Amino acid sequence: MESQNYKNHRKFYAPHHFVFLPLLIILEGIGIYKVFKDEQNQLSWILFSVIIFLIFYLTIMVRQHYALGLQNRIVRLEFRQRYFEIFGLRSDDVEEKLAFSHIAALRFAYDDEFKVFLEKALKEKMTGDQIKRSITKWRADHHRV
Repeated sequence: MESQNYKNHRKFYAPHHFVFLPLLIILEGIGIYKVFKDEQNQLSWILFSVIIFLIFYLTIMVRQHYALGLQNRIVRLEFRQRYFEIFGLRSDDVEEKLAFSHIAALRFAYDDEFKVFLEKALKEKMTGDQIKRSITKWRADHHRV
């Protein structure tokens, strides 16, 4: 398996991202094209296009909503556990001061960099993306949704 880093840490689900969604986009394109080219059935093509758009929208929103909501909870839980293991303290006060983007970015850093970037996020307002770009030894996460 390829070593994970900032450039390749995003994950795709091939049937969803490369088959189903492109098919819906093609069908939507056909529907919109037919709205203007088939005047006799224009109302049917408008209805077809609206239905395809709604299926596309719901597909993206429902999949992302549930998966990301659960993943965000797990990432927060991992942060709390890791903070406790490193510092021997509860993370409540620190976690309150961080945006989720900071917490998500910190999970890619090993413990030594975790401490440094946590401090920078709190004091220097380093963004989550800046944290991820600054990590020198990437701690891979191959279990993301």
